[in-house]
Amino acid sequence: MDALLSTTDLTKRYQKQLAVNKVSLHVKQGAIYGFIGRNGAGKTTFLKMVSGLSSPTSGDISLFGQSGAARKSMLPRVGVLIEAPGLYPGLSAYDNLDLKRLCTGVRKPGYVDSVLKTVGLEHVGRKAAKNFSLGMKQRLGIGMALVGDPDLLVLDEPINGLDPQGIVEVRDMLLSLNKDRGMTILISSHILEELSKIATHYGIINEGHLLKELTAAQLEEECEQRIVIDLPHPEKALPILDKMGFKQYKMVDAHTLNIYERLNESSQINMTLSKENIEIRSITVSSENIEEYFLNLTKGDHHA
Repeated sequence: MDALLSTTDLTKRYQKQLAVNKVSLHVKQGAIYGFIGRNGAGKTTFLKMVSGLSSPTSGDISLFGQSGAARKSMLPRVGVLIEAPGLYPGLSAYDNLDLKRLCTGVRKPGYVDSVLKTVGLEHVGRKAAKNFSLGMKQRLGIGMALVGDPDLLVLDEPINGLDPQGIVEVRDMLLSLNKDRGMTILISSHILEELSKIATHYGIINEGHLLKELTAAQLEEECEQRIVIDLPHPEKALPILDKMGFKQYKMVDAHTLNIYERLNESSQINMTLSKENIEIRSITVSSENIEEYFLNLTKGDHHA
């Protein structure tokens, strides 16, 4: 199975508000899929629908190859942490997890202790969850989502509000779950630089619309340093670049040509193209980090 989770034109409307609008998204088995969007972009609503916590207005969801009514039988294979962890504040981490274990029918000896170790809470003893730090509560929430050994883990902003040490701990835990257990992870976040340290794939949502899906390698390529040439007819410049010995270039749209090598030769490129009577509107050396890329992408998105 390639696409473990996919949606087709998934839509959610609340009266006059269109929270998610025809989103077609694809999460491959074994991926860490970073779901990027501003607050209010539709991330949480989308995650609730694919996790079975909310019903779509229209569209389709396929989970482990099953769609329609058959998809519901696949939901036990999904671990979910959306919004605040659902914890019993007066109970310890062990007792919270043990209740979830009983509800899911797990009977393995030492199971709760193994989950506590996975999320780094094996030494908290009988301390009540209400006295946990935010990072400890988040780790316990992830532990609750792991009970039942899901194949897909859905996390909504799991590092939001954590201190730097807490972020590192959650990041390392997710990488270990993905690498050691082969767990597929769908994670939303607006801390983009941190997400870029673990994600293998990305989906970018804005105002309920999925703007783009791309792999980590594609994102790195889009963000890397390059010469950007804006010209009316970029195809006319290609034979000239070939003669100049350039190999790492591509047309990215009808008016833009990117060159990914010999970045100190922009003036020579400009002069050579001008001699060949090829009109150039601008030529710059540019690079973006993931946050700049996201902001530039969403800035041009004006859906009603």
